[in-house]
Amino acid sequence: MVASLPVSIYALGVCPVSWLSPLPHLVCISNASASLTLFSMSDLQEEGKNAINSPMSPALMNLHPEDTLLEENEERTMINPTSKDDPKFKELVKVLIDWINDVLVEDRIIVKQLEEDVYDGQVLQKLLEKLADCKLNVAEVTQSEIGQKQKLQTVLEAVHDLLRPHGWALQWTVDSIHGKNLVAILHLLVSLATHFRAPIRLPEHVSVQMVVVRKREGLLHSSHVTEELTTTTEMMMGRFERDAFDTLFDHAPDKLSLVKKSLITFVNKHLNKLNLEVTELETQFADGVYLVLLMGLLDDYFVPLHNFYLTPDSFDQKVHNVSFAFELMLDAGLMKPKARPEDVVTLDLKSTLRVLYNLFTKYKNME
Repeated sequence: MVASLPVSIYALGVCPVSWLSPLPHLVCISNASASLTLFSMSDLQEEGKNAINSPMSPALMNLHPEDTLLEENEERTMINPTSKDDPKFKELVKVLIDWINDVLVEDRIIVKQLEEDVYDGQVLQKLLEKLADCKLNVAEVTQSEIGQKQKLQTVLEAVHDLLRPHGWALQWTVDSIHGKNLVAILHLLVSLATHFRAPIRLPEHVSVQMVVVRKREGLLHSSHVTEELTTTTEMMMGRFERDAFDTLFDHAPDKLSLVKKSLITFVNKHLNKLNLEVTELETQFADGVYLVLLMGLLDDYFVPLHNFYLTPDSFDQKVHNVSFAFELMLDAGLMKPKARPEDVVTLDLKSTLRVLYNLFTKYKNME
């Protein structure tokens, strides 16, 4: 006899875990009402006992019930809650949120939580249009799930067209982004920030522990894997843009000193006019002051002192100076430097050499 009981599952004396509901021969929870249909009390209790004794990680018991609502042989991954408390993980999330908000400040879009603000495609659309200077043919506002996924599909196809030729591993899908999978969202944003050389510094070696849950023979089995979100700045920013300096560092370190001497001779020929002299390229250009002054000397103009910090005493002030020097280079008709301002400030020699060589190629014959 089937008994319909409009009472809480707690009244059955078992834990109300959602892994009971995928077993239709035991329990059927109707979406149309709050009633619980009981088919077999003894079978239900036995299933509860088996679930409690199944090889599940203790950490899983703190997850949302929907995360363990699986069909037979279905698999689901989720972040181990302890990974979200890692300082480097929190820093990565914050840096990316701040970057998105800086890019979209004119659109008056404010992102507070990546999972909730990015999943529907609206923010990603605006972000890509700003970064790639393009216009996507999508509806501005979509409320339905179908409309949101269609929009996401268009946006992600545009992203893939940009990233795929450069060898990026596309570690996200429409379903994972729309499903608010934070790891997939982070992979996407890290790839975009890296590809467009965002003026931010991503924390290095950020990884998360992922809990992989799979249902086999009615029981949930869990395992843990490590998901790498960022590597080193050098690998992330230079992986697809190898140039002569990569070859120089990797295969001809003996010639590196000759290149440095040539660049030191070049910059001193001009900085000596201000009674300044460089002996160490990686350190003396790190605060951006010499770069700004050098640009003024090379293009023969005075740089107003209120435009930069003559004695910078913080990381942000140094980044401002180097960024300002890069703007002066663009105004002079030079190509956009491959290096990021943050790389020069953090004493990355290869980045500094790239910037100075860019100047050398244009001004080497200037007296």
